[in-house]
Amino acid sequence: MNLLRILLVISVFKLQAQKTIDSNYFSNPLDIPMLLSGSFGELRSNHFHSGLDIKTRQKEGIPIYAPADGYVSRIKVAHYGYGKALYIKHPNGYSTVYAHLQKFETSIQDLVKQKQYKKESYEIELFPKQNSLPVKKGDLIAYTGNSGSSGGPHLHYEIRDSYSRPMNPMLFGLDIPDTKDPVVTAVFAYPIGDDASVNKSFDPVQLRLIKQKDGTYKTEKISAYGKIGFGVATTDQQNGAYNRNGVYQIQTSFNGMPKIDICFEKFSFDETRYLNRYIDYTYFKEHTTKIQKLFRQTNNPLSIIKQESDNGFVTIADGFSSNFTIDIKDYKGNLTQIIIPVLGKKEALLAKKQTLDTLQYIPSEISSSVQRGLFTIDFPKNALYQGHYLDIKTVGDTLHLHKDVIPVHKNISIAMDIGNYNIEDKNKLYIARQAYKDNYYYTTTRREKNILTAKTRVLGTYTLAMDTIAPSVKAVNFTDGKWISNNKTLKIKIQDIHSGISRYRATLNNTFILMEYNHKKDVLTYDFNDNMVSDTQNNLRLIVTDNVGNSTTFEAIFFRKKL
Repeated sequence: MNLLRILLVISVFKLQAQKTIDSNYFSNPLDIPMLLSGSFGELRSNHFHSGLDIKTRQKEGIPIYAPADGYVSRIKVAHYGYGKALYIKHPNGYSTVYAHLQKFETSIQDLVKQKQYKKESYEIELFPKQNSLPVKKGDLIAYTGNSGSSGGPHLHYEIRDSYSRPMNPMLFGLDIPDTKDPVVTAVFAYPIGDDASVNKSFDPVQLRLIKQKDGTYKTEKISAYGKIGFGVATTDQQNGAYNRNGVYQIQTSFNGMPKIDICFEKFSFDETRYLNRYIDYTYFKEHTTKIQKLFRQTNNPLSIIKQESDNGFVTIADGFSSNFTIDIKDYKGNLTQIIIPVLGKKEALLAKKQTLDTLQYIPSEISSSVQRGLFTIDFPKNALYQGHYLDIKTVGDTLHLHKDVIPVHKNISIAMDIGNYNIEDKNKLYIARQAYKDNYYYTTTRREKNILTAKTRVLGTYTLAMDTIAPSVKAVNFTDGKWISNNKTLKIKIQDIHSGISRYRATLNNTFILMEYNHKKDVLTYDFNDNMVSDTQNNLRLIVTDNVGNSTTFEAIFFRKKL
């Protein structure tokens, strides 16, 4: 989605009359104490968290109840992402979303299973008609789980408005006990422009935090000149949980005059990847800490910025003393305040900026293409948030595409000529990304004649890799030729150490059977409640294929009495 469209969407946000939120409309979806492992708007990998992660005591199978009348409008089952997810449309125009589920309520589960068998696919997406799956407030709709890309058992719960924009569920009266002030771990000052400086430096400067007797923080006094921005690393912790979650609001002022107001109440999925523009991406990649930049740079259309003066920047004049204040709040209003004393002082810089003659300049406002050795790298318009000098070089079949310290918003295309390889090998080649040390991971690759092409939104090292080894397949809870009448499930472990698993298909007595893939444990599971077995002897056949087409066929016979 281009920047113009996002700006138009945000303009619509501002023009539309805001609905009055009824804080009593939705009840709690779980009948357990509300404790959070993740808050709304929390800074995640490449996105803002779009809901609440409600803790379930490390257990799966806790009943979920409809928080209001409505109907099931969407059901999605996927190996990754939300895993098993349910969407309910409500009469007030809002929708609620429940993700990482263990299973659905029986009637919904039966419908999903029927459609999965008809499609012969575990992954499926359904859009039931309005009258087909109605629910009443308090009806059982599903059970909590750990499916998809979940890091542990919990319920991911969302409330979306009539335009499918996720909203903070706390606005609707969901009560989470919280008497703790937000925590601050780092504060930075950012000189902007060639003539700006902080403490004689043109680079960002971390400020030393000093806690005051009244609980506020004060930093050491800084000397600064020119256009300056500030950033903060902050989290919030609710009562009864150790998780470090996101805060609700950050407001800044300069000598008492408001500068910026950032509030995590609502955003659009179209803008969520701009998180990488909002944070100090370079610092995060080098130090694993997310600094929230309290100023708006170009190519940052985020609607979480509610008000701003001069895009949140301050201009420091020589010889003037001033104070910059940061107020950080959680949803319950607990406040942490930081005061930054500033002395305006124009000073000679301690170091000069490095020359960039050996680097390749990549603009953001137009598309560009770079040729290096066997590789061609295409950057579309606005692939980067701003123009950058990149270190791009090749050594044989390896491309060094700078380092992953600059955020990429749109897919970059990497093309490689493999004309010098044997025809037998070409179908087994792919482009892999070096994640860390010497570990390389498959990047989705297509081949057209002698050209391999991969798309990526991550800078770093890419190399040509070959996979000639088929996936491994191993029975987990049964043995070939044995009776397993007492088994509730059939489990098979599948792994591929190179390009990774692409697809699988299982049959029992030449009839398709549904197997759920848990990619975190590399296990396929068939539920005998599907009743696809024959009395006594059963012939199982499983074909597993990796991302370059290598496949393994696993066959086994087991004996089982029909229940």
